Amino acid sequence: MPRKEVWTSVLSGIGLPERDQMGGSVEYISHEWQGAAPDDALDRYGKEIETAWLIRRTEQRLLQLFAEGKLFGTVHTCIGQEFVGVAVSRGLREQDTVFSNHRGHGHYLGYCGDVEGLIGEVMGKKVGVCAGRGGSQHLQRDNYFSNGIQGGIVPVSAGLAMAHKIRKNDGVAVVYVGDGTLGQGALYESMNIASKWELPVVFVCENNLFAQSTCQTQTLAGDICARASAFGIETAHDNTYDWPGLFESMERTIARAREGRPMFHRVDTFRLMAHSKGDDNRPEEYVLPHSKRDPLHVLEQRFGNDPRWREMAARVEERIERGVASAEASDFDAIELPTRSAEIRKPSWRSVSFERERIVHSVKRGLQEALRDRPEVVVIGEDIESPYGGAFKCTMDLSFEFPGRVRNTPISELAIAGIGNGLALAGMKPVVEIMFGDFMTLTADQWINHAAKFRFMFNDKVRMPVILRTPMGGKRGYASTHSQSIEKHFVGLPDTQVLCLHHRMNPAEMYRRLFETIDRPTLVVENKILYGQHASSEAPGGFELVETVGEDFPTVRLRPTVTPDVTVLAWAGLGPEAEAAVLRLFEEEEIAADLFLPTRMYPFEIDHLAESLETTRRLIVVEEGQGFAGLGSEVLAQVSERLGHLGVHCRRLSAAPVPIPAARPLEEKCLPGTDAIFERVMEVMGAFVG
Repeated sequence: MPRKEVWTSVLSGIGLPERDQMGGSVEYISHEWQGAAPDDALDRYGKEIETAWLIRRTEQRLLQLFAEGKLFGTVHTCIGQEFVGVAVSRGLREQDTVFSNHRGHGHYLGYCGDVEGLIGEVMGKKVGVCAGRGGSQHLQRDNYFSNGIQGGIVPVSAGLAMAHKIRKNDGVAVVYVGDGTLGQGALYESMNIASKWELPVVFVCENNLFAQSTCQTQTLAGDICARASAFGIETAHDNTYDWPGLFESMERTIARAREGRPMFHRVDTFRLMAHSKGDDNRPEEYVLPHSKRDPLHVLEQRFGNDPRWREMAARVEERIERGVASAEASDFDAIELPTRSAEIRKPSWRSVSFERERIVHSVKRGLQEALRDRPEVVVIGEDIESPYGGAFKCTMDLSFEFPGRVRNTPISELAIAGIGNGLALAGMKPVVEIMFGDFMTLTADQWINHAAKFRFMFNDKVRMPVILRTPMGGKRGYASTHSQSIEKHFVGLPDTQVLCLHHRMNPAEMYRRLFETIDRPTLVVENKILYGQHASSEAPGGFELVETVGEDFPTVRLRPTVTPDVTVLAWAGLGPEAEAAVLRLFEEEEIAADLFLPTRMYPFEIDHLAESLETTRRLIVVEEGQGFAGLGSEVLAQVSERLGHLGVHCRRLSAAPVPIPAARPLEEKCLPGTDAIFERVMEVMGAFVG
């Protein structure tokens, strides 16, 4: 089909929506409608018009800078949509928070007017608001946050709104989305929770009819406001052409949210320029009529010769050029990149001693102590309130003891992980329980693209003390989607850490240290087979139990009292299996195995193993997850890189490369256990004589 016919078909029925004062069906504005420009506009709305013009001219200057090769990455301009950010900012107070997206320059300038910080950031310079780390899509100043993932920032805004409500500070969280984001599940999970929990959040939907290059007629089913209404959220509907009406309506919306209820405000508008730089394939004859009725075009036509307009325009140009000059004069920031020392730092070891305790009870005690001693701690998750107390009973009775701070959530893993991120941005220490580790895949965007990145890309201005805790592992007969050990997919992200429980460290003590020291997103793996077992520091005959000195999350070592023959490294739920194999080797084969049980899976360094490997020259790494590109691969790579001179003979042991079956005999065949560990050690002992 020829291009013109394609666009005629796609654009069929798309006009310019007008606010319906009665809240009923939407009428469309005729192509002859020229917009509103009140006679007293400069007197009544001079400040707002100047801000809108500042946004317009800044965006145009950024496009010029891009054409000159002075910008990095991309530029998503909001030309045509300026009055949305202006309208929202009129109703904000100091304590309020604003969350934006990839097209957020206008929202940012409406919020704080920081031209220098914005231009410097998009030019990648040190003078930028995030010193060039974030760029166009990732801006942060005071209570303003933006991220480029469609819909991903929405649950974060709900978390900040929850913090406002907990602190009773009369604050409101505003989050901007585009009509393209109406296809994202994160939005609906967040609206459901916001409505049910009566969070003071305003969802502002900028309806510009296109998601990148795709027309709304191809992607949007049903009515926009009906989506929010379905969750019991009150809605409002305006457009940027009647911008004085938008100002008044948005003030009412924010005031309603400040009373303690979520709001959804649809604003019909039109993006006059390309989605990104020059990628606009809309027909000129379609865009041109919108340009003629653009509010700022109408205002300039009406008042362009007015001395007040000329003075305003001159001020705007001066501010923008000052910002450009500042950025051009600024250096790029000097980032100190972390490096791994080539030197092996062998740790000191000390004896381990703690009271024997069932692991599920110890986990609960750790959470209980944090809730009791730290008012900034909240625990959210599915089915965690009593009388149920969580799928594995780790939160039993805590909701009775701490009402409102231990809270059931909908089945919305993505949203609750994002709410945790928002609470952490607010300075709280949220604990988010994900019922099964398999469901961590549903949280991945919040972990990978939000929690892990905020501190760095916002230039160290925020911290993310959020805890996700979840049970991993099999051997309970729960089959393929409830038995996996997929922690390898969540390690390796800068600015995060992954901890794991094992039977030779007291979980309550681990949580105590975590709440004392947490300064980054932390995933805690609680292998489900361990819950019913006991954590104990009593060492078997012929061995001593020691841990590394000076570490918050030490590695525990079951060290033979004789010279070791082989080094074994095991994680989490495989600790008891590995220990049983070690004892069997000692008793049946007189082989002394040196067993290491790390508490921190990431970051992980092999320094702790160096002393043992210098003696044994043999290493067995055991993990319950899939071996390909697994944690064991990282350990062996580090051994090769840093201890290659020792000639260590290495073997891995991991799950079979198949989904985990439900039948117990088949499951046991697929997952590593005591017998398999025993056999692998015997294999390496026979294959290599040191």
